[in-house]
Amino acid sequence: MKPSDIKKIVKEKYQKIARSSGGCGCSCQNQSVSKNIGYSNEELQTVGQANMGLGCGNPIALSKIKEGDVVVDLGSGAGIDCILASKKVGSAGKVIGIDMTEEMIAKAEANVKNLGLFNIEFMLSDIEDLPLNNESADVIISNCVINLAPDKLKVFIESNRILKPGGRMYVSDIVLLKELSEIQSKDKELISGCVAGALLKEDYINKLSQAGFKINILSENKDISKEQYQAIPLESIMIEAIKQ
Repeated sequence: MKPSDIKKIVKEKYQKIARSSGGCGCSCQNQSVSKNIGYSNEELQTVGQANMGLGCGNPIALSKIKEGDVVVDLGSGAGIDCILASKKVGSAGKVIGIDMTEEMIAKAEANVKNLGLFNIEFMLSDIEDLPLNNESADVIISNCVINLAPDKLKVFIESNRILKPGGRMYVSDIVLLKELSEIQSKDKELISGCVAGALLKEDYINKLSQAGFKINILSENKDISKEQYQAIPLESIMIEAIKQ
């Protein structure tokens, strides 16, 4: 399948989710999913409507974001991780959310406005081609989004480019533990659902290394396969990638 076709499938799915009032499901379902992947009750109360039950982990929980940092969120959705990061960077820092869908950007901006936050900015862009200057970010976060990009190596190279020397990337993502069938790899629901476009774990890590990162695996969650992905052989992996 062509990269343009993949992006079209993904964009249409997340436009539909953004237009819905409940995100991935009802509010209680969103709360349950988010708790299962690592968000605390306090965090979920903080973000309010920005929790849409998406993601496969909590990159904020294990990140080393500090006051004054510039943080970039790849695939920021309705703004859940941007809002949590904004609390850590404070008034001296800044959070930039990147998303490919106008609808998600609009939803995120509304959520941030309702919370009265002024240190968050959202940009409409493809994460394979980031609209940011070289060495302009201290930290990058991403939650179950890079697996949706057709050219993951390009995403990692772009991430390395915008990070300052020694900058860190905290990624929660889905990786495969076994190759999918041909039918699965072409399934539109699996493409937009973070599965069909996912890489084998070894390939994912190798591409990060190829882009110039030192990699630390912080956690792995195999239970998510049965909880959210019909027992497909995959896991959610949490990675710290440090620019060398």
